Amino acid sequence: MSQRACYFDSGLRRPRRGARYVNRFLFWMFITFVVGVLALVPFDRCLAKEGGPAAMGGKQPPQPVTATVVTSQSVPVWFTALGTVTSPSLVNVMPRVAGLLESVNYKQGQMVKAGQLLAQIDPRSFTIAVEQAKAQLEQTQAQLTGAQHDLSRYELLLKQDSISAQQVADQRATVAQLKANLDVNRAALDNARLQLSWTRITAPVSGLAGLRTVDAGNMVAATGAIGSGNSTNNGAGGNAVPIAVIAQVQPVDVTFALPQQQIGTVVSQLMGGKELETQAWDARNRSLLATGKLIAADNQINTATGTLNLRAEFGNTNLKLFPNQFVNIRVLVNTIPDAIVVPSTAVAVGAPGTYVYVIAANDKVALRTVKTGVTYNDLTQIVSGLQPGERVVSDGLDRLRDGRIVQVVQAAQVEGKGPISGDKSPVAPVGRKPGPRHKPATAAGTN
Repeated sequence: MSQRACYFDSGLRRPRRGARYVNRFLFWMFITFVVGVLALVPFDRCLAKEGGPAAMGGKQPPQPVTATVVTSQSVPVWFTALGTVTSPSLVNVMPRVAGLLESVNYKQGQMVKAGQLLAQIDPRSFTIAVEQAKAQLEQTQAQLTGAQHDLSRYELLLKQDSISAQQVADQRATVAQLKANLDVNRAALDNARLQLSWTRITAPVSGLAGLRTVDAGNMVAATGAIGSGNSTNNGAGGNAVPIAVIAQVQPVDVTFALPQQQIGTVVSQLMGGKELETQAWDARNRSLLATGKLIAADNQINTATGTLNLRAEFGNTNLKLFPNQFVNIRVLVNTIPDAIVVPSTAVAVGAPGTYVYVIAANDKVALRTVKTGVTYNDLTQIVSGLQPGERVVSDGLDRLRDGRIVQVVQAAQVEGKGPISGDKSPVAPVGRKPGPRHKPATAAGTN
């Protein structure tokens, strides 16, 4: 009898190969679990020996934090907006007579003064026209002088009854006609001289000249230069370009918009004759470019954006503002005296609302809700909830809870200052360096 038959006779069944693999896998998993548990026992004993939470009976050590003393100081309130630099006067200098452009006398990208020579058109044909008009004037003057002498003789002969009255009247008409011709000749001479003066193209205003748009040797017409190689309006298409473009940049204007919720405070002071200090900062709000004043407000609100356009003027003595440049504008609208301030890092927002952690005399912290006002640089005004002299946690709030004992590792006290209207430097706690971004004070709920 075969082995296969013996299995059936004995009532036994041969185990499957897959079942053997599963049993082996479960066996090794159990061995791995036991080894892991045995390995964690010495580590837990080590923590107990080193004074961990298990050895301390669950008592937590003091939490290291940074503290700040609450103080009071004057805080400026700034409104911020994005502005565009505009030139009070942007002039395209065009030729007024036709001719050959002899020279271009200004330096591109440099300041020019009103009346300065910018370019010269060939004046020879205009000089000849002046001479011709002058000669015509002299000829008419001579004819008038002769006619006046004849009229004097005719009038004498008329008194002697030696000439007819009609002849005297005709002579008087001739003299009057020559006087009219003389006036015409004088006007023609003045016009010729004016045309000659226009061959000297001068700057109508003082300002910054742009890049040169035309070169010497080009023909110019009364509508502009023709055939300029430096302009996008190339002469090949018959288009004319200006001789120069001058932008007034000293002073310069900046146009910006404020939301309608803020314009009441600004416009009322502007209409009252108060000069509101205005600052222009670079695009990153890191560098102060210029300081000026608010000069005007528009007469209607933009219905699409709900904002009002305003305009500020800057002396721009350092030429850091250029037309069409985007800048960040700050308008000083108010200064809050004796404002209670804390570092902005000491204020948190959560389920209790806006709160700070106040450090008591026994180094135990208490959560206290506060009401905040404006922010200035790294400081936040506290409207209610704190008093000067109290200590608050300025760093490490995320690991605290009400009643936790703390250990102050660095005490930083806010440096008090007087009114800082117009102060350009940031106000920061002692021992803390101000960040690179100088954030202006803004009213709560405003931009």
